[in-house]
Amino acid sequence: MARHDHLADGSVRIVVDDSEGRMLTFDSATFVPGFYGGASAGADVVVAASYSGVLCARMIARSKPRGVVGLDCAIGKDGAGVSGLAFYEALGIPAAAVDVMTAEMGNGRDLLESGIVSRTNELALERGVLPGMTCAAAAEILRRARSTSDPYADQEHREIIFTSAAGRSIVCTDSIAFAREEDRGRNVLCTAGHTGRSVINYIVESGVWGFICSDGGVGKNNSGITALGPANDAGIAGASVSAQTARMGDGHSTYFDGIISFANDLALGKGVEIGETAITAARKLLER
Repeated sequence: MARHDHLADGSVRIVVDDSEGRMLTFDSATFVPGFYGGASAGADVVVAASYSGVLCARMIARSKPRGVVGLDCAIGKDGAGVSGLAFYEALGIPAAAVDVMTAEMGNGRDLLESGIVSRTNELALERGVLPGMTCAAAAEILRRARSTSDPYADQEHREIIFTSAAGRSIVCTDSIAFAREEDRGRNVLCTAGHTGRSVINYIVESGVWGFICSDGGVGKNNSGITALGPANDAGIAGASVSAQTARMGDGHSTYFDGIISFANDLALGKGVEIGETAITAARKLLER
């Protein structure tokens, strides 16, 4: 295992270089394009002491690294300090951000040695990178992780969370459009799109036992919850969680983080209550 500084001032360091791949620290994301010169980072994990916004992500992603760790810069206005995590995810790159109160800006060495992860994208999470983990541990996980042949193959993020004695399950998936035939008349889906009119056909045609979506912030003319009524008419109990409590596009967040903001009559008849957790509501929806 080779460990050495690439530059005398330490602004770029190759920290690990072995058969598993390399780990490099950069004092700035702006140094990454010059270091690779248009070449692919391939198996490299880049640890760069810049904010994890879209601008920095664009600089780093061009080299196609195996994984990236940056700073969250206190998240900031409109989440700008970590907005690049979603950018990386769209490109199939696992990435995480470190709490800026635990590591110095502009100091790649301190980021690696002292940083504590505060945010991850879904790809990093799937590989085992968790908030609260040290930057060094997170970067090592990403260095040893092997990318899939198709990073976009699993768009559904489907997981069966619980199965009742009657054989019905609570299933997390990222969109009601991902309902399967096996869900018909059987499963409660916790999904993460809005509950607007464009999903009415998905809900009705799926014939799911029940569902929980997002209210999408409710919106103009209550458009974010329009589908609750037609679902009720079709005999399907359903509810929405507040978009302020759960991440849209993440069915697991709907289930684990969501707080119910609206429900149709069938769901209310099953005991679903406004203000309760989606976890509690989903269990109630499983009942006859």
